[in-house]
Amino acid sequence: MSAYEQAGEAGERLVGAAADGEDLAVEAALRPKELGEFIGQTRVREQLDLVLRAARARGATADHVLLSGAPGLGKTTLSMIIAAEMAAPIRITSGPAIQHAGDLAAILSSLAEGEVLFLDEIHRMSRPAEEMLYMAMEDFRVDVIVGKGPGATAIPLELPPFTLVGATTRAGLLPPPLRDRFGFTGHMEFYESAELERVVHRSAHLLGVEVTADGAAEIAGRSRGTPRIANRLLRRVRDYAQVRADGVVTRETATRALAVYEVDERGLDRLDRAVLRALLKLFGGGPVGLSTLSVAVGEERETVEEVAEPFLVREGLLARTPRGRVATPAAWRHLDMEPPPAAAGGQEGLFGT
Repeated sequence: MSAYEQAGEAGERLVGAAADGEDLAVEAALRPKELGEFIGQTRVREQLDLVLRAARARGATADHVLLSGAPGLGKTTLSMIIAAEMAAPIRITSGPAIQHAGDLAAILSSLAEGEVLFLDEIHRMSRPAEEMLYMAMEDFRVDVIVGKGPGATAIPLELPPFTLVGATTRAGLLPPPLRDRFGFTGHMEFYESAELERVVHRSAHLLGVEVTADGAAEIAGRSRGTPRIANRLLRRVRDYAQVRADGVVTRETATRALAVYEVDERGLDRLDRAVLRALLKLFGGGPVGLSTLSVAVGEERETVEEVAEPFLVREGLLARTPRGRVATPAAWRHLDMEPPPAAAGGQEGLFGT
């Protein structure tokens, strides 16, 4: 289990990208049903629209689709939209659930013609199942092994044409033979604030929440470029507005609410700030090894590396160097701290400024 999933299951991180039970239930109601309703990912939407329109015009099954990107950007939603646009049923499973080739054969053999098979976290599928998938995607056929030892027999099983939609947060772990069998590959980017504001307004309308323009902007600015986080923050701000305000989500209400939940103006939460404070206060801005930094904040090494660091690096608050983790000048400014002269000199040497 990855650190993302551990954080999601614990339910402790309001700005975690992994989905918990509440998220899955709410997302089902908030998901757009058509490609035209999907906000953001302009390039992927345009390319995917061409693929689906062409397939419908030919009366053929759509090409296999691979969607990659960080959690919470809409890969599952797009898979459901693909099925809706093709007027086809959808079957949903995940890579970790397919540990044997027989598991995959059972799923594939029960597909209807034109059906969409959504395989989440496809990079975590077992190698035997992966090799079976090659033939299924290319030739719509699988060989089922009957018996064991010298008497084993391979029985070819013909499959109806289907569309596989694979989703992965780590596209680099997919073997080239599998990647090459996808007819379309789309990479999901993090959202701009303006796009997230539209997401917040749309979700607020569906949830029956009154939100002002500046309130939506405040939530969007703290959502780390991720719609799932924006929707989660909206629900928490809604709760605060109902209990401690007049029910309207304004900028002031959103600011007070997210202060209660320890999400600051850049979207950093308790864990993110703990990593930065340890790096700045205990180690003078670094460089410091990951294991030492993890001990200082009282978290597992994988949690710091996979959960906290990616966003801190993306925000330009932390850098990974051959000598260890180093705080950038922006990190000192964000925590309203002055770097000591030695740290400032060290950072200048590391960053070449």
